[in-house]
Amino acid sequence: MQAVDFIKENVVVAVIREATLENIVPIANALNEGGVKVLEITAETPGVMAMIEKVRMEMGDKVLVGAGTVLDPETARAAIMAGSQFIVSPSLNTETIKMAKRYGTASIPGALTPTEILTAYEHGADMIKVFPVNAFGPGYIKNIHGPFPHVPLMVTGGINAANIKEYIGGGALAVGIGGNLVNPKSLNSDEDYLMLTKKALEYTAVINK
Repeated sequence: MQAVDFIKENVVVAVIREATLENIVPIANALNEGGVKVLEITAETPGVMAMIEKVRMEMGDKVLVGAGTVLDPETARAAIMAGSQFIVSPSLNTETIKMAKRYGTASIPGALTPTEILTAYEHGADMIKVFPVNAFGPGYIKNIHGPFPHVPLMVTGGINAANIKEYIGGGALAVGIGGNLVNPKSLNSDEDYLMLTKKALEYTAVINK
């Protein structure tokens, strides 16, 4: 299955910031147990490339792992070499899209305005991350989806269990959830990881309804 098809099927993308090489696999396992199988590990995190490698090696096909907050083509290439299965950016950089496509890797650049969204799509993006979507809310996605029904949209920024359905109803095919789902610094015990699984289950339950 192609990466974007896997994302569309699973919907929830866990955006993981400030994880470590020691806790990234336990985080991945806890999320997977809760049905969240798409992991975006942000590129500004120290040791991110080693984390991507480790998750790919230890989790195999159980989860899909990508790099987030990728600002330039050089970082995209490094992440792809480490095993990243998709590349996510907070902004639109056409050279980053080009680099991802060169290696056959899914590209999900960030965009907000209609012009940015269409420009990203025309340059080969597989899915567009509308960010920060909470600046406008679910109604904005519905308005964007109207003229661009063919453009696959993911939304990130302020997504929670209360508004996720509205975004999907408006036309979003996937949702990126960061601190509302995963806070690596708060994971210090087995109970904390069980709570992470429980939180993941809350999101997947909403999706599955």
